[in-house]
Amino acid sequence: MSTIEAPAEFGLRTRAPLHPYVVLGIAILLPGFGHVVSGRTRRGLTMQLFMISLAFVTWNLTTPAQSFAGRLAGGLFIYALSIPEAYRIAKLRWVAAQPPRSRANRPSSS
Repeated sequence: MSTIEAPAEFGLRTRAPLHPYVVLGIAILLPGFGHVVSGRTRRGLTMQLFMISLAFVTWNLTTPAQSFAGRLAGGLFIYALSIPEAYRIAKLRWVAAQPPRSRANRPSSS
């Protein structure tokens, strides 16, 4: 799914994407929000919904003898999947927003 951006003729400016490392830090600190700052709001909120849902399910399916991380394993699994995905989306947006490099500016491989 691609983001629809308003043309400049309407007076709306498009915001430059955040650096992928900034998005990575945000995704680690605030689960699902890395997607939101990368322009994939629905995806980020979906990740949060599944983190909470699966954490709830695994919490209720395990015994109190399990570790805290074991009781939240479903939510932690989705959290672990969302971090590299948010970084990948941010990296793709970052690369797409960079101006194209000409052949004259590229270092020679020889």
